[in-house]
Amino acid sequence: MREINLICINCPLGCPLVVEMEGKEVLKVTGNTCKRGEIYGRKEVTDPTRIVTSTVRVKGSKEKTVPVKTSKDIPKDKIFSCVTALKEVEVEAPIYMGDIILENVADTGINIIATKNVYSG
Repeated sequence: MREINLICINCPLGCPLVVEMEGKEVLKVTGNTCKRGEIYGRKEVTDPTRIVTSTVRVKGSKEKTVPVKTSKDIPKDKIFSCVTALKEVEVEAPIYMGDIILENVADTGINIIATKNVYSG
């Protein structure tokens, strides 16, 4: 059996978690103060994912960039590919919050969406 120590990132409490594993199987998660901590601990050691936030360039607006994020969390090992893909993106204003900026980023099936309105001009 091995133990993995984590800090839960699901809420501001930042509970110190201990995940006990046998091979690739999670036996137990301790240290969490809520159910979300247990879910996070199990997922983090078996299939870690993250929401990616960034910006992309905008043309046709006073604002030079628009903030964006993944519509869902993506596998942690795809983050670098996601950010690299975003470096090549430039969108035309106007852009509205929720607009899809890039589909299927890094072959994840997840879209990049705008998180702010950016108007023409």
